[in-house]
Amino acid sequence: MTYAPAAPSLADMLRGFSIELNPGDKKIVQTAVAGLAPGTQVFLTWVPGVNPMNMIGAAAKLRRAGLLPVPHIAARHLASSAQLRQLADCLANEAGVDRILIVGGDCAEPVGPFDSTLAVLQTEVFQQAGIRRIGIGGFPEGNPSIPDGVLDEALDAKLRFGRSHGLDLFIVTQFCFTAEPIVKWLKRIRGSGIDVPVRVGLAGPASLITLTRYAIRCGIGNSLHVLTENPTFARLLTEKGPEPIIRGIAAASSDGAIPLGIAGLHFFVFGGFSKTVDWIQTHRAR
Repeated sequence: MTYAPAAPSLADMLRGFSIELNPGDKKIVQTAVAGLAPGTQVFLTWVPGVNPMNMIGAAAKLRRAGLLPVPHIAARHLASSAQLRQLADCLANEAGVDRILIVGGDCAEPVGPFDSTLAVLQTEVFQQAGIRRIGIGGFPEGNPSIPDGVLDEALDAKLRFGRSHGLDLFIVTQFCFTAEPIVKWLKRIRGSGIDVPVRVGLAGPASLITLTRYAIRCGIGNSLHVLTENPTFARLLTEKGPEPIIRGIAAASSDGAIPLGIAGLHFFVFGGFSKTVDWIQTHRAR
């Protein structure tokens, strides 16, 4: 008799996780230094209206502690080419950053000359600073402001640029509240030949009100329907955190390995950084 291999465990799925924090919150930066294992990737969010140069000190402190800071670069929030170049040089030379995440940014009109991730990539500023490991966004449930076809074309253009310029690209997805759109999207991009590493975005444990607020803000409509139309699942999600979603993704595995080329899980800390870290550590220890 043959047996199907077991799906990866929750602890298996949590290996190699990454997490985000606000670099302006010195207390949380210190909490990360004290509580995260060396080698953990810590993403530094770009807070609109705050000088992005404030990321330098936080990134340097994380790097000295053996963590891997991953600053967000928001294209539409960049004021000028000079600001971009200064930011790249300081991140590389003062903070020892070797990887970043470039996102479009959520403002309707660009503050400066850059309207997209690709526009920033094409400057080659980060490559010239020695930063060649670059993350880009992925949207399993689409983007309410951008048609799906345009999203696909933009992703393809960024990947083609990365391949032609020797970049080590990876994808970080927007969070979802169910596993189905994540698995469907991963199967679709893998089927189309996209083989770059993907970090799957998840919301850390938080209240239903908080999750709903961020779902509306980030435009994940299908997942929002799950929260509002399925009280049982909504209660399960708030009681167990992202565990049901992670187990749903793990069930997509056909050989017992982490499925669909997932490089790791990435946590958005809507319920708080410390709460999310405690949840991760508790479930990894099981």
